[in-house]
Amino acid sequence: MSFDEEWSQVRGETAAMRLNGVPAEGGGGGGPSDYKVTSADLKAIGNEAQELFHWFERDAFHAGAQTDTAAKSLDGDGFQTGSAMWAMWDMWRDQAETLISACAHIHNHLEDTVTSHANHEEVLITNFSMSTIDAHFK
Repeated sequence: MSFDEEWSQVRGETAAMRLNGVPAEGGGGGGPSDYKVTSADLKAIGNEAQELFHWFERDAFHAGAQTDTAAKSLDGDGFQTGSAMWAMWDMWRDQAETLISACAHIHNHLEDTVTSHANHEEVLITNFSMSTIDAHFK
């Protein structure tokens, strides 16, 4: 199945589904147009992502030195648990770094979206104002 065919199928299956669980056909709401996101909403989500980023960056790696010491000690005593601890630590570190990176990306993207939207609105207002002024000189 091609991507376009699969995408059409998924869109068809979800056409009557809404985010809040209310069907799009009848049963309340004004259809898909009743969903709105404001700049304040985007900023709040971005700020939450930034807060998670800072919290996780601070707290995710504090066990690294202790894990290193314990793994070396266990390896030195002939236990295979030491290498297992290293495997676990490597997986944890990779996943933590991925989460930290995702939080930074979400925050930066939403900040850029808010700024871009504000700039776009300013251009639209300016253009509209200029067209209104121009209409008086014709």
